[in-house]
Amino acid sequence: MLFDVVEGRYRFLAIGTAKTTVQAPYNHIGEGINRAIIRLEEITGRELIGGDDRLILPSNLDGSGIDMFVGSISAGPPLRVIAVGLLDDISLASAKRLASTTYSQVVETLGLNDRKKPEERLDTILTLRPDLIVIAGGTENGATNSVIRLVESVGLACSLMPAEQRPAILYTGNQMLNTEVEDRLGALTKNYFAPNVRPGLEIEQIAPAQAKIGEIYRSIRSSRIPGVSDLNEWSGMQLTPTASAFSRIIQFLSKVYDPTKGVLGIDVGASATTIAAAYDGEVSLGVYPEYGLGQGVTGLLADASIDDFLRWIPMEVGEDYIRDYIFNKQIYPSSLPVSKEDLAIEQALARQAIRKAISAAQAGFPNGIRRSGAGMLPWFEPIVATGSVLTKAPSSGSGLLTLLDAVQPSSITTMVLDQSNLAASLGAAAPVNPTLSVQVLESSAFISLATVITPIASVRPGTPILRLRVTYESGDETSFDIKQGTLEALPIPMGEAARLHLQPLHRSDVGMGGPGRGGSVRVVGGLLGVVIDARGRPVLLPRDVTRRQDLYKKWLWTLGG
Repeated sequence: MLFDVVEGRYRFLAIGTAKTTVQAPYNHIGEGINRAIIRLEEITGRELIGGDDRLILPSNLDGSGIDMFVGSISAGPPLRVIAVGLLDDISLASAKRLASTTYSQVVETLGLNDRKKPEERLDTILTLRPDLIVIAGGTENGATNSVIRLVESVGLACSLMPAEQRPAILYTGNQMLNTEVEDRLGALTKNYFAPNVRPGLEIEQIAPAQAKIGEIYRSIRSSRIPGVSDLNEWSGMQLTPTASAFSRIIQFLSKVYDPTKGVLGIDVGASATTIAAAYDGEVSLGVYPEYGLGQGVTGLLADASIDDFLRWIPMEVGEDYIRDYIFNKQIYPSSLPVSKEDLAIEQALARQAIRKAISAAQAGFPNGIRRSGAGMLPWFEPIVATGSVLTKAPSSGSGLLTLLDAVQPSSITTMVLDQSNLAASLGAAAPVNPTLSVQVLESSAFISLATVITPIASVRPGTPILRLRVTYESGDETSFDIKQGTLEALPIPMGEAARLHLQPLHRSDVGMGGPGRGGSVRVVGGLLGVVIDARGRPVLLPRDVTRRQDLYKKWLWTLGG
């Protein structure tokens, strides 16, 4: 992606893409990157690669080259992680949450309460051959002997492995043991140290260790994927995991928008589905390779029944066909739907992936955040989403409906689409050029799909639950009632403001202070205007395929799809 100053402000200019060459026949990521840069040269007419086939950095007086390069990476299989800690619901839980902040899969946990004998722990490590072992345990100035016993098991296992197969070690436990841990493990493998993720029984701090696990991810990728080390060198040794870069932008937005609500970021990718939730600058990040739509897509099958997908498919599709599609998607992750049935399955997979990822991520959300009720999604403003299944949907209405079904937001929020997948690039650039990130965010690079109002009520379908009066900028007004079970759209043009006067009926909750409380709110029309989603939470779909298909067509028509 190329950014430059236009009329005194940074702007996103163009993007060049190419198929990945991380695997055969090239087995080198640099070939694909060069092709993408060449494509960017063709689009912009600029010379970016010199005669030595390397990026021209810094730029020349003739305008060739660039002044700065940043990069993010999510390529490759998830890191295999073993989490080691003392207690399941304390240090081990924190170690697992730390691992979930990057592209990894916790393949086993080892703790004091697992009743494994020392030789069994040894066999576990030797058999699973992890890429990384995360060791937590002991509050500050707390347990020592128990932690050291676990460290000794890890050290013994490492000593029995060939040097080139030994895992990296991240120690993030009782800090008074750092020197002793280094003495026991330092000669065996690469050790990393981060602040204690559990400095107190009731205190969890993931963020300080998160930067370190990102560094480990970058190091492992550089050593195993040819060409990544060159990319890291171009970026000044600051190549960033894509999920971490994405979360930086969500964290920044949470400082800009309503502090009483959070900001939610969703990235549905081939390698993982990423959920970033931030509240007033405090960010919680979850990366779930098991819910990716590429090679890890079969993880959705392991964690759901076929019925969970069928409920989002508005036509007759056999269970075997769905399974075949999922397994083919695993083999060919870049394949595209070629029929309406395939498209419906693809979007059903996305809905399930997002719902599962959000459910898993909520354990890391801060306590006390505002909700419309138990089991409801917390209040967010805005919700930012990206990923080709959304950005390349057949229509904006289709993409928005996929998001609404998957996220099922509450209160009043704005659904924003990162159509060019810029968020991660801006997040990678933020530490070295924050002005660029801020100014591009303020431009039209992201698209507001719609402001979404979600009245929540416990009444029969068809019952009026919201009386709505719309005052347009022209002074014209219109009023109507919203009924339970419906999805409605107000045609407020893109960028045009209007004032909505909300009067809840039957004690419905629209996020204005509690059930039955209304008021007025200023909204700005998105690409699809303003949407009122009164379908209830959770959205319940008829089991009958014909009824479900009719409903889906009606909703899609409402959203202009």
